[in-house]
Amino acid sequence: MDSYYKSEHLPNFGKISEGSPELAEKFFAYYGAVFEEGALSKREKALIALAVSHALQCPYCIDAYTKASLQQGSDLEQMTEAVHVASAIRGGASLIHGLQMLDQVDRLSM
Repeated sequence: MDSYYKSEHLPNFGKISEGSPELAEKFFAYYGAVFEEGALSKREKALIALAVSHALQCPYCIDAYTKASLQQGSDLEQMTEAVHVASAIRGGASLIHGLQMLDQVDRLSM
């Protein structure tokens, strides 16, 4: 099945530097530094990235951070829980914006 997203793109992410090597170098240096061990472990960072990947609905990121989470020692239960955290935050964000609708209804109904 042909789709817009192609899994073969993921291993070629570095090719994005062809348009601007200087900016790509800066981005990849920053990206690498972010995922180094720090106040958060590499495992925790991979789980956060997995959750964010689902909230952003990026199939490339989902593939990459599913793999990274497994490589860093997370199990399916932990990964699923991280996805549920992202889902709860995304759902809550949609619901809180409902207050915007309620304000609008109040203004228009007066």
